[in-house]
Amino acid sequence: MLKGIAASEGIGIGKVIVIRDQDVTYEQKTVANPEEEVKRLHDAVDEFMVKTERLAEDMEKSVNPKEAQIIRGHMEMLEDPFMVSQMDDMIKDEGMCAEAAAETVLNMFKAMFEGVEDELIQQRATDIEDIKSRLLKILLGIAEADLKTLPPETVLVVGDLTPSMTAELNKDNVAAIVTESGGMTSHSAILSRALEIPAVLSVLNATATLRDGATVIVDGSNGVVINDPTVDEAEEYKKKQAEYFAEKERLRAYIGKESLTADGIKKDVFCNIGNPKDGIKAKEKDGEGVGLFRTEFLFMDRDSVPNEEEQYEAYKKVCDTLANKTVIIRTLDVGGDKEIPYMNLPKEENPFLGYRAVRYCLQNKDQFSLQLRALIRANADTSGNLWIMVPMITTVSEFKEVKAFVEELAAELDMPVPKVGTMVETPAAFMIADKLAKYCDFFSIGTNDLTQYIMAADRGNSKVAYLYNTYDPAVLRAIRQIIETGVEGGIPVGMCGEAAADPLLIPLLISFGLTEFSVSPTSVLKTRAEIARWSKAEADHIAETVMALETAEEAYEQLKSFVRG
Repeated sequence: MLKGIAASEGIGIGKVIVIRDQDVTYEQKTVANPEEEVKRLHDAVDEFMVKTERLAEDMEKSVNPKEAQIIRGHMEMLEDPFMVSQMDDMIKDEGMCAEAAAETVLNMFKAMFEGVEDELIQQRATDIEDIKSRLLKILLGIAEADLKTLPPETVLVVGDLTPSMTAELNKDNVAAIVTESGGMTSHSAILSRALEIPAVLSVLNATATLRDGATVIVDGSNGVVINDPTVDEAEEYKKKQAEYFAEKERLRAYIGKESLTADGIKKDVFCNIGNPKDGIKAKEKDGEGVGLFRTEFLFMDRDSVPNEEEQYEAYKKVCDTLANKTVIIRTLDVGGDKEIPYMNLPKEENPFLGYRAVRYCLQNKDQFSLQLRALIRANADTSGNLWIMVPMITTVSEFKEVKAFVEELAAELDMPVPKVGTMVETPAAFMIADKLAKYCDFFSIGTNDLTQYIMAADRGNSKVAYLYNTYDPAVLRAIRQIIETGVEGGIPVGMCGEAAADPLLIPLLISFGLTEFSVSPTSVLKTRAEIARWSKAEADHIAETVMALETAEEAYEQLKSFVRG
């Protein structure tokens, strides 16, 4: 049995086909005619563009238009004049061949993305690797591996599932995917989920261990790969596979339904998104609104701050997509693990405790005003349901300053003031939640950061991972107090961290009085179904039992004991 990351749920059973990396080695020679070599490079880039557009069109048909934008993003990267001009300079000034120039520049960009701790940004490094591999193959005249003619019930085993590979797949013939790299937010995971193919990622030495033609079981829900299963194992997993399909069918009953507890208490199941295109996914997956739009991704992969009009169009597009539904947009949360090179943020020993989020915005008001004006305009020009969420608040004065700035800009524009609330994600905000509730229109609990700050445990540090636990009584007490304080203050309280979709925690959150659960689009129906399992009285009984416990382990085991099949 092999273990990896459970990236795309479901169970696939089939025969292995291993796709190994093709050899793209070349002789690094000094070119005699740099102009001819530059032309050879540009011809290869042009061919790359044509082939990539064709791949994007294929992906639009086989997956969906949203995922096709991942492929088109490769074209945008290579269209960057700075990137290609650097390759030209290396050919002209240093006599490099086109292959060496392309590889050197692309490796430089890859290293830049790999140096950022945020996994979503690190994913850009995978994009660069995919671009590099395909561009080198074009320069060297190497044909791509043919993935269009895979036989039925194929278990595809690869080092990494790149977007270009995915565009070539006949998804009806792929039972499962196993990779040697990739995490939950990698393109391998995103694309596997979009294709609804079970996938286990980061399986050590998968391409060497799993042999072509072998029968394997891939459990994408639990991160398990079983090589050459016994008859009993095969029967057991066929039964699990049937149960999984039955559960998917059960969840279909919740499409288009209100999110209600068993005794009819209304809740909202919103979606977390990172760009305007994700709004389409939120709508497709039946989200009742957007609980978190992470705007920092609009500021990345470019060399300057997006202007007011660019931001306005992005925010308006999401509001138009989810017309008449609440769209909560977080102001720029730069710093910490989200470094944007052109902002020239200072290097800090403790960036998570440093110059980030609202602290940066309030000291760069010219830039901040562009975002706030765009948000105010988008709210006025759509359904008026755009709410502004401020991250990393630690004092009442910070929040009051932001709110006053919003009111000042709205007055200048002669437009309505949107609702303004805060992410409660710091111990300080939790401790003064009653004070903040006087000025906030809503709270949204960011459990990812709240947990690491409450437990003083960096969520990216494996050595203290045992402390980073939302089930810890300290974290659960903070969550309960924040929700109860918001309810007492008469404002809605949502949650946009990972805990909002945790089925074990949902009865606790119902008991505490959470009004809005913001989850990934693919978790909407599961979250709605889980909310429907519990009445308030049942949830209160669970909360009373769990909140009396002393350790995270006890709380986890107790919550597991309440699980209903």
